[in-house]
Amino acid sequence: MAKAYYSLVLDHPADRVWSVIRPFDHYAWAGVVAETVIEDGRRGDQVGSVRRVTYRGQTLRQKLLAHSDAGRSYTYAFCGEPPFPVQHYEATIRVSPVVEMNAAFVEWWATFDCAADDRGRMIDQFERSGFAVWLGALRRFMAEADDPTVTPRPDTA
Repeated sequence: MAKAYYSLVLDHPADRVWSVIRPFDHYAWAGVVAETVIEDGRRGDQVGSVRRVTYRGQTLRQKLLAHSDAGRSYTYAFCGEPPFPVQHYEATIRVSPVVEMNAAFVEWWATFDCAADDRGRMIDQFERSGFAVWLGALRRFMAEADDPTVTPRPDTA
């Protein structure tokens, strides 16, 4: 099983960061300009909810496997065929407090199976082209939310 991992520290309280990323159907903070809906009228924090994301003409579906306000985390997996050559993909995003600085430690990781020849490429794809980009967009989103003269935009990635 392969693991892709990325983390960063944000200069915002953990509870504030969690309030932004908490809803499974809200992806604007990640800089992804996409239509995101929860299927079947379920809530975005309800385990078992399926998030349908339409991005650049492609649709992918992800199922919420776990959601914890106490742990400030959620875990999800692809429904059906993932858009990458991986199997058994499961990802978690978690926000933890950095008490000394009143900041947030945000980490995002995924475990998955793939062909041995694809392992390095897929780890890099998720770490550098995925988690690093999306968490960088979260940093900008949070900074813009702090500036009263700027309206946070989902297209800043």
